[in-house]
Amino acid sequence: MNKSDFFTRLFPFLFSYKLNRWFGYGRMRPMTLTYSVTAACQSRCKTCGIGHMYRAHPERADDDLTADEVEKIFKTMKHVYFFNISGGEPFLRKDLPRIVELACRYLKPRVIHTPTNAIMSDRIEADTREILKIVRKYDASVPFTVKPSIDGVGRRHDEIRGVEGNFARLRVTVEKLKRLEREYENFHLELGTVVSNFNMDCLDEIEDFVHSLGVESYRSEAAEQRAEFFNVGDPITPDAAAYRKLMKNFAKKIEANIGSKKALAKTTEALRLVYYDIAAEILERKTQVIPCYAGVSNVHINYDGGVWPCCVLGYDKQMGKLRDCGYDFQKLWRSDRAREVRKFIKGRNCACPLANQTYSNILLHGPSLLKAALKTARFNLRDGRRGAGFQ
Repeated sequence: MNKSDFFTRLFPFLFSYKLNRWFGYGRMRPMTLTYSVTAACQSRCKTCGIGHMYRAHPERADDDLTADEVEKIFKTMKHVYFFNISGGEPFLRKDLPRIVELACRYLKPRVIHTPTNAIMSDRIEADTREILKIVRKYDASVPFTVKPSIDGVGRRHDEIRGVEGNFARLRVTVEKLKRLEREYENFHLELGTVVSNFNMDCLDEIEDFVHSLGVESYRSEAAEQRAEFFNVGDPITPDAAAYRKLMKNFAKKIEANIGSKKALAKTTEALRLVYYDIAAEILERKTQVIPCYAGVSNVHINYDGGVWPCCVLGYDKQMGKLRDCGYDFQKLWRSDRAREVRKFIKGRNCACPLANQTYSNILLHGPSLLKAALKTARFNLRDGRRGAGFQ
């Protein structure tokens, strides 16, 4: 998918989302669906309580939606642009390829993405290969991205993730996925770091290690207290001043490495730079600095069929459960409860730097989108001058 395809397919929706947020139109489809496919997770992260909760209550995974239930739900949904898979650990779900196939059949996403803790290297490789074949069967232009987590180098990673040997397995997983990246044009590998009080002193080391692996795409986001993560009240998020300083360093590295990247990657990196500024300002001011469209442009389906506006509000502002309304997403999406939740968010009663939602908010905020466009133009102009010999 090239840059023009990205914007041509996405922009027609944007004005409708603005109308939907301000006037409460209930028939608007979400642009982004995040689906937590399972409650199961082997990790015991210092920044997330999902794995700890699963260890204490493994029966929670028995409440995962079945594939048949997922099909009923997806049949009642309209097409989405982004399909984000989440967990728990998504690759613990043995029928993950079937879930993706159902998404391709009914939701017809233009981008598919999943994170992973990278522990089960062989299964991750096998399922990724199967998913790529499924995606290509429906539309070979749709990119599928897998993002292994890296929160430190060596033992630091294992300590933060809570699994001995996780870093070694991460390296194996990355090598396996790099081979798939060479084999499939629509497969993209990236690595991601959760910036927390446990690793903020070693972010340069992490990024240098990522580049040493030959992985071009790398992203970071602030550790957050989320109802989804069972970590509300945990002292995990760097203070605003420290976070802004760290993001400035990330921005410098993006600027330094932008020249070798493709056109769509430059657009993505420009959006990322705008995100860093907004995230730092949210942490400083503790309020929404641009309007939030959670529950309008984006929706999150939990492993048990709960529907959330986002994973930060999660259980606290659940719109309802799909099992309680005959798996009819549209009925729940247009419900009185859903309107109440949207009103709460529109009233700026919450604020967070949630990355997926903030990127959607940027696309729907004229000044922020203009900043990203100007940065993209500057990247392309600078690259053009280099190509012409104007070093």
